[in-house]
Amino acid sequence: MQVLLDAIEAVLAPVVGAINTVLWDYVLVYGLLAVGVYFSLRLRGLQFRRFGHMLRLVARGTHADDSGISPFQALCTSLAARVGTGNLAGVAIALAVGGPGALFWMWCTAVLGMATAYAESTLAQLYKVRGEDGQYRGGPSYYMTRGLKHRWMGVAFALALLLSYGLVFSSVHANAMAQALEGAFGLAPVTVASGLVVLTAAIIFGGLRSVARFASWVVPFMSVAYLLLAGGIVLTHLPQVPGVLLQVLRGAFGLDAAAGGLLGVLSVAMLQGVKRGLYSNEAGMGSAPNVAAAVTPVPHHPASQGLVQALGVFIDTLLVCTATGIIILLSGVLGEGGHDGVQVTQAAMTVFLGDWGAGFVAVAMFFFAFTTILGNYSYAESNLLYLGGGRMGLLVLRLAALATITWGVFSKVQLVWDAADASMAVMASINLVAIVMLSGVVVRLTRDYDAQLRAGGSPTFRIVEHPGMASGVDGDIWR
Repeated sequence: MQVLLDAIEAVLAPVVGAINTVLWDYVLVYGLLAVGVYFSLRLRGLQFRRFGHMLRLVARGTHADDSGISPFQALCTSLAARVGTGNLAGVAIALAVGGPGALFWMWCTAVLGMATAYAESTLAQLYKVRGEDGQYRGGPSYYMTRGLKHRWMGVAFALALLLSYGLVFSSVHANAMAQALEGAFGLAPVTVASGLVVLTAAIIFGGLRSVARFASWVVPFMSVAYLLLAGGIVLTHLPQVPGVLLQVLRGAFGLDAAAGGLLGVLSVAMLQGVKRGLYSNEAGMGSAPNVAAAVTPVPHHPASQGLVQALGVFIDTLLVCTATGIIILLSGVLGEGGHDGVQVTQAAMTVFLGDWGAGFVAVAMFFFAFTTILGNYSYAESNLLYLGGGRMGLLVLRLAALATITWGVFSKVQLVWDAADASMAVMASINLVAIVMLSGVVVRLTRDYDAQLRAGGSPTFRIVEHPGMASGVDGDIWR
């Protein structure tokens, strides 16, 4: 089996490398930041001025109905996909390759990405449809088709998402989980693969609602537990924190580099920070809108679900990723060698918690990676249905997802991550073009929501009051 895997990787590596070089080095690393700045300015700093309102929306939106899941379930499902290996292994890789400054660029990606995440999820809500089963369905493929009238874009996006979320990303998370469990408990890859396949199959065969119910229980628990432990470590080492933050800022702008190497250090730190930041929080990638569209929003306005999903970016990167990054930098294990990905985070936890630190990270990685695999599957299912896949198509997708989980457990780390980067870059490129083209719609929806808030009422969207946006919008949903 290993011989076959080596042969496949030898063929794929050059192709994957070429895609990453073009899209990441020349397009996305700057495009993502530019789109985030663009929406932040056009929406007048929405991520800052409506932050408190985001928290209130999550507290209110706890009830689902026959048509859609609740805003809280959607937030947990999107966090299930966001809060995963990127928060543990991804942060470690970013710091190892890009230095401490990569953490700063992850913060920038998150702050700007909150506006981008708001825009894409708001559009997903506006252009959602009601499926044959009576439940809401939507996402980037739908707003590309119904809003832009470019079905070819929708099909291209759906295919890229099926490849990345339905297949590649699941292998990434399975790989990181296997590393963590083997390092902490000595579990063999065969054991990890078998157990993971059984557990995943038990949930994904229940569809999106099954994933949402599971995520709404597990995600809050695992996130709070991880943040409490990380917060305890930071508080007990508070005198060292300012020095770590200074290290991050100096590294972000290459101030620790030797003369002549500043630009090189800066570009590496930015590339790693933006790449891993996007991989973790997914802002602009077009993934979270797939679950955002399945929501019955509270209040009944597309912008409300956009605000909820913007909060998800904050929780993922500015809380969970920052906690991991600070712990790694406080521990001093960075650059010691002999560690790869999640093993760096395990070594850092061991410094503070002793031998059971590695075990804690392994358990956290299991829950983070497992829920991410489930969230990823829900995105893939939505896009398969967009492409017209029926029951047989869903069965094939589920079996293929389980097979790639097994492949991921046994694969080499570098190619798995490179393949994830490539598929993510293709998806994000298509989606960023689409949301910029539809930015006028996002601005009008935001102004309508703001105006109703200022008037003291609970915002309600009625499409008859906005005839300029009626084309492609389901009038029965937004009556």
